[in-house]
Amino acid sequence: MQLKEYLKNNSLIPDGSMGTYYCGLANQAGAISELANLSNPEIIQQIHQDYIKAGASMLRTNTFAANRTLLRMEVEEQKRLIKAACEIAKRAVEEVKTTISVSPQVWIMGDIGPIPENADSKEADILDEYRLMCDVFLEEGLDGIHFETFSDLKYVEKLVPYIKDKNKEAFIIVSFSVNKNGYTQSGIRAERILERASQNEGIDACGLNCGIGSGHMYQILKKSSLPTNKFLYAAPNAGYPEHMQNRMVFMDNAAYFAENMKRIANLGINILGGCCGTTPEYIAIMRETLPIHEQIPTRIQMNTESDHNQGILQENDLARMFKNGQKVLAVELDPPFDADIDKVMECAHTLKEIGADIITFADSPLGRSRVDSILMSIKIAEETGLKVMPHICCRDRNMISMRSTLLGAYIHGIRNLLLVTGDPVPGDNRTNTTGVFDYNAIQLMDFVKEMNIEHFSKEPYLYGGALNYGRGSLDSIIERMKRKIEAGAAYFLTQPIYAKEDVERIRTIKEKVDTKILCGIMPLVSYRNACFIKNEFTGIYVPDEIVSRYHPDMSKEEAEQTGATIAREVMDLLEPIADGYYFMLPFNRVSLMEKILKK
Repeated sequence: MQLKEYLKNNSLIPDGSMGTYYCGLANQAGAISELANLSNPEIIQQIHQDYIKAGASMLRTNTFAANRTLLRMEVEEQKRLIKAACEIAKRAVEEVKTTISVSPQVWIMGDIGPIPENADSKEADILDEYRLMCDVFLEEGLDGIHFETFSDLKYVEKLVPYIKDKNKEAFIIVSFSVNKNGYTQSGIRAERILERASQNEGIDACGLNCGIGSGHMYQILKKSSLPTNKFLYAAPNAGYPEHMQNRMVFMDNAAYFAENMKRIANLGINILGGCCGTTPEYIAIMRETLPIHEQIPTRIQMNTESDHNQGILQENDLARMFKNGQKVLAVELDPPFDADIDKVMECAHTLKEIGADIITFADSPLGRSRVDSILMSIKIAEETGLKVMPHICCRDRNMISMRSTLLGAYIHGIRNLLLVTGDPVPGDNRTNTTGVFDYNAIQLMDFVKEMNIEHFSKEPYLYGGALNYGRGSLDSIIERMKRKIEAGAAYFLTQPIYAKEDVERIRTIKEKVDTKILCGIMPLVSYRNACFIKNEFTGIYVPDEIVSRYHPDMSKEEAEQTGATIAREVMDLLEPIADGYYFMLPFNRVSLMEKILKK
């Protein structure tokens, strides 16, 4: 019987963990089970058989981490390992059938976990490797493919039609890992990622696995509006492990786990299994506890969106300025390196008198620690009443800290953000300082977008992104902008602009992208400053003709006036296309603003 037909009237229990169970049997902490497909196939076959005998009706091949990055092997050896995994699973099913009186129906799924990516990874190469893995599974005649522990649909959406084109009957499961707050590593809320998966016609089942225990998974699923057009999958961890003698040890809580899985089943979940820490004992108790051969319960539909949308949406002041066509004047101040904030506070009060619309603070630019951008923004807003826009970068906060930061900023009245990937840690600090980068800018935007829906729907964050207009082809720049807009970006701030040709690039971008752009204005305040910016900062183009307007013997007043004049000239060129200006004042010289704005 096809798996799809079976699931129309029955629930299904797959196997439990392979990796953690293997480590226990092999008595090797941190051992990679996939390598045993070639070095010790008997133990992998025994694990499969243990799960079948415990009551599992679906096996996943021992290939979750069978990628070249983790296993450090070449293509041919990788293919040999995956084929071996398929053969081991098939032998396990046949072996069990010969030893028990009633032959069980067992489906075999090719298991694929995420291929690790880094800054040097190329999407085309990773996609090719996923296709190779899929090809082997299809050639081996398995019942389907399970994409397990993914954080988004970036690659899956391209692989599903590839698989179905080769075998339309192949059953495809996609399951996502979320944290205790219900978000994937890409910052997508569980309900939203399942909704997106349900819109893909080729996906047969979707759900959650790993990351959290059964209690937390029940709570997350209970609060979610679950898809009604797909079979649903749930495979939580046994719980949360502890370190004991250099090993990750899960508590023995099979009965508690099974009770939670019964509650999960009553939400309408069709495929109920276990992930890290679960063993054949867990599967056996689940088999006894769950109504596997009963009609699937009616799915619970919890309309959380209606709760989110109650109340009147409060219009953001910055959004209203954009809407009314007002030229926004945003000014960046540098937070201090120490606890002395008197100069910054003085600058802020001066900018308020001058008429700045919003003050922005960078998040430790160049990886050099300064006063926190959000805390500095809160201080300025409270004492001056000015609107503020702290920058938040991905370098210094992991997912837990990022969520806490966003919640804390919100309750202190912050409503505008600039979300950026962030400068890397300086080279001389890398031996003792580590960049986090759990997100890139687009992933962070997706995360804030989800938090706006879940927590801040009445008065959501308004956030923008950086526009590096001079890097790469215009097509690639525009494509990245569109991805940020899709992730919720409402505006963009650019690098400083000095050249007429860069003004034209901004004009072209505005013609092709419907968004708001605050154009970067940074007056150069000396000959040395002009040479430094020209030669030391990538992504900022300072033409020779600009530098030639300075000379080493200029007075401070002469140099500042030259910088202000050039800034005014650039603003005049940008006037027809800019939605506002983003002033970056060297050394917090706010007096430059009066020179620039004075006509």
